[in-house]
Amino acid sequence: MATSPKRRQRARGSVETLPSGALRVSVYAGIDPVTKRRHYLKETIPAGTLKADDEAERAIRRLQTLVDERRQPRTNASVSALVERHLDLAQLDETTARTYRGYFRNHIQPIIGHIKVGAVDADLLDPYYAELRRCRLHCDRQRFIEHRTARPHECDDRCHPHVCRPLGAATIRQIHFILSGAFQQAVRWKWVGVNPMPTGKPPAAPKPNPRPPTAAEAARILAEAFRDPAWGTFVWIAMVTGARRGELCGLRWSKVDLENAIIIVDTSVAQNSSQKWLKDTKTHQQRRLAIDGDTVTILREHRAECERRAEALDTKLRADAFVFSLEPDNSEHLVPDSVSQRYGKLAARLGINTTLHKLRHYSATELIAAGVDIRTVAGRLGHGGGGTTTLRVYTAFVSESDQRAAQALFSRLPSRPEQRTASERARVEPRSPYEHVATAISGDITDGQFPRGAALPSTAQLTQIYGVSAGTIRRALQLLSEWGLIDGSGRPI
Repeated sequence: MATSPKRRQRARGSVETLPSGALRVSVYAGIDPVTKRRHYLKETIPAGTLKADDEAERAIRRLQTLVDERRQPRTNASVSALVERHLDLAQLDETTARTYRGYFRNHIQPIIGHIKVGAVDADLLDPYYAELRRCRLHCDRQRFIEHRTARPHECDDRCHPHVCRPLGAATIRQIHFILSGAFQQAVRWKWVGVNPMPTGKPPAAPKPNPRPPTAAEAARILAEAFRDPAWGTFVWIAMVTGARRGELCGLRWSKVDLENAIIIVDTSVAQNSSQKWLKDTKTHQQRRLAIDGDTVTILREHRAECERRAEALDTKLRADAFVFSLEPDNSEHLVPDSVSQRYGKLAARLGINTTLHKLRHYSATELIAAGVDIRTVAGRLGHGGGGTTTLRVYTAFVSESDQRAAQALFSRLPSRPEQRTASERARVEPRSPYEHVATAISGDITDGQFPRGAALPSTAQLTQIYGVSAGTIRRALQLLSEWGLIDGSGRPI
């Protein structure tokens, strides 16, 4: 039968004899700022320790010294409680807050969230960073299938056996900065006496390795993009300005001054899964970017096409309409993830290993190669460092150097692809069924199978010959008329 613990009072603390024979030392450390209860520092002397009473006395003095020097943990709160409170009180941009909470939910809480803040030290941090470098899913080293979605689905090649992949060095450093900020607050709140984070060693910052597309690759990308003039305009503006994808999606016509050849970048579209919202730029600063004459022409043509499309659907563009939109009145912005996916598919078709973000690298590289100073380049890209003065003084930003930057970049851009009408394109590059039929009939007219001046076969006969519907035949005949191969009565000319 277990005996009840016996407590022997000490002048500067107490020692409790546990049923196992071990001694538990307790020293009063004040009121817990989280629970508002009495807080004690405790240490256990294992049973069988030689001179256990003397060791207990030394433990009391050691713990009391921590209290006297205010180096003791002042709470039993966990790391999760600390980080959650830190994120709740921190003044963070919404996008940053979502990112940090994702790191907390996926990489902090499951591994060290239960640890008391007073127990965090180098012995804990080093294994923690090692775990982050081992597997981003923090698996238990058991084999399992990594499914593409948690919803019920038919597995395909996207569902595969789990293979451990480390978190990137940049992500681990972000997690380290979250914990560092939280423990700095913990010191201010008197949860702990000392910030333990400087004792941890996160991975070194990865070395910048921008890989922009080459000039030849940029030319191929533009040629492919301009098959759809609106999409080509988007890619062109991305190359010229080096703007972020969210900034381009959020660009409005009210911020495009074609008379003075200036684009104002002060809004961005943020996205988190299916949630999208408008916000200011990443550095919370507006940028005034000079653009070259050819870019002005492209934007004028794009606006005219937007207005024609809106008029055809009995609507019109508003003053605050978005420059790039799929809506008839340009009232809705593009979705950043969709833009990146479309660009990725374009690059994949061309066999080029690149991403939309690397157009920023392309713009910066070409500007620097053209001799533009770093401060101006930083200003055009909206970087937070490297051009602080220029970024703050917007009234002087569109200066002679920025005008030179616009002209220098334009001089190094590949030539704009020659624009063709849909009718001209169909003649050399048929895509739709009626375009293929029109091309076939054109060849038959040229070969003399359908003599000039003689009536073509009837619509019903042509549907039998080419194996298509009557509607397809009628559209093909209209296209032949646009090409000048048949007259109004449908006779070859």
